[in-house]
Amino acid sequence: MPKSASDILAHAKEEKVHFLRLQFTDIDGIIKNVEVPESQFQKALDGQIMFDGSSIEGFTRIEESDMLLVPDLDTFQVFPWEANQGKVGRLVCDIATPDGTPFAGCPRGALKRVVAKAKAMGYEMMAGPEAEFFLFQRDMNGAAIPATHDTGGYFDLSPRDLGEEARRDITLVLEAMGLEVEAAHHEVAPGQHEIDFKYGEAVATADAVVTFRFVVKKVALMHGLHATFMPKPIAGVNGSGMHVHQSLFTADGGNAFYDADGSWQMSKVGQFYIGGLLDHARAYVALTNPLVNSYKRLVPGYEAPINVAWSEKNRSPMVRVPARRGVGTRCEVRIPDPSCNPYLAFAAMLASGLDGIERELPCGEPVNRNIFDMSQREKKRLKIHQLPASLDEALDFMEKDKMLREALTSIGTEQPRLRQGPAETTGPISFQTDANQGKIDGRTLTRTSATPVTVEATPMICSRTLFSWASGASTSMKTTPSAAEIRTPGHSQITALRTRAASSRF
Repeated sequence: MPKSASDILAHAKEEKVHFLRLQFTDIDGIIKNVEVPESQFQKALDGQIMFDGSSIEGFTRIEESDMLLVPDLDTFQVFPWEANQGKVGRLVCDIATPDGTPFAGCPRGALKRVVAKAKAMGYEMMAGPEAEFFLFQRDMNGAAIPATHDTGGYFDLSPRDLGEEARRDITLVLEAMGLEVEAAHHEVAPGQHEIDFKYGEAVATADAVVTFRFVVKKVALMHGLHATFMPKPIAGVNGSGMHVHQSLFTADGGNAFYDADGSWQMSKVGQFYIGGLLDHARAYVALTNPLVNSYKRLVPGYEAPINVAWSEKNRSPMVRVPARRGVGTRCEVRIPDPSCNPYLAFAAMLASGLDGIERELPCGEPVNRNIFDMSQREKKRLKIHQLPASLDEALDFMEKDKMLREALTSIGTEQPRLRQGPAETTGPISFQTDANQGKIDGRTLTRTSATPVTVEATPMICSRTLFSWASGASTSMKTTPSAAEIRTPGHSQITALRTRAASSRF
């Protein structure tokens, strides 16, 4: 795919693309877009398209509503279907304020900040999610009804697996959108399916999850079906998870988790990473499992993990280390479900693992027995904690987790965008407070804004669960010549969420 603005314009003209979708996600991970016609392509590629941020869940208030869509040119794709109006292209965007400063509440930006921290430590995260979903029938009016389209089970074939054709079409569309699909099959529950695509760098993989969910829903609709990523849409059967395989690679391409001479053939880095995942699990579960319905999946009896432990083979703990070693050494976090915002979920898990490395947290011995068969006394002896049983309980842990709060609110090395001519560029910069210039990669560049900015701290970023923390840390962004405070919601939103959680019935 094209990697520059001029290449994208040329490719769009060649493919007869008449519309361009500028995509982003709200704090819930719900895909949003502003669509522009061909006459506005250049303006869109220059990052000059604005939208009303106050209308997007978790973004800004009405008096701070103007937001810029800054496209990531590497994400350009053309949708493989064509309407009467011609083809439609797509770009994934970051969100910026009108002066070009990255918006601290952008979920994609939150992940990029944690990825930048990992890079500063010498690591790059690779993630491989396994997202499951259900297909339901629609009535004669097109409304979804609580009836699955088949009675198939794990790895079943047609005629029991009526979703086979839909899965194949989903796979073809995903491949046309640049994803490398590795496998597709029927899952355990009736009407439940899984499609796996190849692992990749964290931000690109989170982009792929968002694209995947959109394509699944679109193709299902074309087949007269309704696709849902609800974790537990049917009582008494397995729910839908999104296990996330993850590993760290070094700058020379080596797997940082592998050590042929280490315990379990895992390096200390890998063991500490798992230690961090276990240590913060009860907090970040509010991000990886963000719905009230999520905790109806996290119950015994349906292969979903509820215990904070790890194992090499056993699937009852929340972290499993698959048997493959060498470049394939990785851990599989089995908690997440496909309703999560992948940017925030990946950011939370990566931040937890990096914290484990920094603090050298031991992962302990693997638990290779079925934890579901253990008594409470035995689990207590082995120091096996249980994951929160509700969203309300998960919020309690998340609110108290200082590391996670700071990881999602710190600006790290993700810095304001600068422009040199028509091209966008990002990177570590140093601003002067009395001049509209900064340095990036050793070059002096000029900001698009007339107001120089010194960033001291970012506002509290809202989580997937629609709340943010009020802490004693500075939450202001100072500008020259005047100061403008960026205010953030406090604990009142947690209270509102708890009220909603208590009254919700799924």
